[in-house]
Amino acid sequence: MAMIPCGSAIVPQCGIRPQLLFRSSSVTNKMITPSLSYRNSTQMRCLASTSSTFFSQESVHAPFAAGSSRTQHPRRGTRFVVRANTDYYSVLGVSKSANKADIKSAYRKLARTYHPDVNKEPGAEKKFKEISNAYEVLSDDEKRSLYDRYGEAGLNGAGAGAGGFSNPFDLFESLFNMDSGRGGSRSRAVDGSDEVYSLLLNFKEAVFGIEKEIEISRLDSCNTCNGSGAKPGTQPTKCNTCGGQGQVVSSVRTPIGVLQQVTTCSTCGGSGESSDPCTTCSGDGRVRKSKRISLKVPPGVDSGSRLRVRSEGNAGRKGGAPGDLFVIVEVIPDPVLKREGTNILYNCKVSYLDAILGTTVKVPTVDGMVDLKVPAGVQPGTTLVMAKKGVPVLNKNNLRGDQLVRIQVEIPKRLSSEERKLIEELSDLSKGKTPNAKVVTG
Repeated sequence: MAMIPCGSAIVPQCGIRPQLLFRSSSVTNKMITPSLSYRNSTQMRCLASTSSTFFSQESVHAPFAAGSSRTQHPRRGTRFVVRANTDYYSVLGVSKSANKADIKSAYRKLARTYHPDVNKEPGAEKKFKEISNAYEVLSDDEKRSLYDRYGEAGLNGAGAGAGGFSNPFDLFESLFNMDSGRGGSRSRAVDGSDEVYSLLLNFKEAVFGIEKEIEISRLDSCNTCNGSGAKPGTQPTKCNTCGGQGQVVSSVRTPIGVLQQVTTCSTCGGSGESSDPCTTCSGDGRVRKSKRISLKVPPGVDSGSRLRVRSEGNAGRKGGAPGDLFVIVEVIPDPVLKREGTNILYNCKVSYLDAILGTTVKVPTVDGMVDLKVPAGVQPGTTLVMAKKGVPVLNKNNLRGDQLVRIQVEIPKRLSSEERKLIEELSDLSKGKTPNAKVVTG
């Protein structure tokens, strides 16, 4: 270890990064970086950029200015701090000779351990960010080279350091998604899409439910290639463009740093594979086929009701799960009975005489014709309730709505002379008069 004169202080030179603290005229020195060189034993040149938060020319030259070793001293009470570089190799626990595979493996292990969603200890999130920053630098050849030569100071121009790192959570998701297949690797399984079928029912079928056999058209696994999409006798190979990842990562240098963009590989369409396509399915691994299935429609459905049949949709790709079949119900209206929720409405016409005297009429219901007693003196617009003659509550067959019967009294527009005479006599009676009555006095 060499002792170098610096102003009124003696600074030891070591082979590791610095943590220097100057107070008054004394110097407390723990580490000196090898990236610093001295001129005439009193001047020091910093290889960092002027905007670096690690070193700046002004902050370094001030205490070591030429010709001031004997005449100038740091102002009493002032402090000058040079912070040490972060050792990214130590953060990941790898050696400086580690290859990309070792660095990636170390990052994956540590990221899983310190991810804030898993580790709730204080400081876990800070540690997670340090791990992510270290991996971002050491996994990039250009950034790693600059870091090895100049430390963190050399990263300012490469988009890292001084707050220029990528979002650590985006980096984590990008790496783990690509490795697990969700990001488009060649083992990626794609679930099948859903299919929609329109089902037409009459009024009673919707009320009481029905079991119907329907024919649907959907994408099914290709029997020729067994769903692989490759021509029989051939094997899929890794895509040369994306290396089997299904995604291409591009870096763009901007004034604020290096931005990374992940896009789906245009060569393989995200599958990560290239192969000779099957002539039957044209490489899709699926062909459209027709299939008849039995569908059970529950009581109480209405227009717009949606029934779900699981796993009867389009087949998935690369072993993905099939989609579902959604059946949209459309009900043909009844010309007589009107539905309002779980109730059924019916307009019943009675003559004015039946309305006065009362009567029993036959009323159509979804259960057939039913006798309904109309009380004497019923008023026009009166609603009579036929309990539990409505629509069953969907998925609750023991509950059922009512049928509401609205009375409409028919008034004749023309009367015969005899009918008119009788009605006039009835009118006089209602007024307390008796036609042709003789007054008897005592």
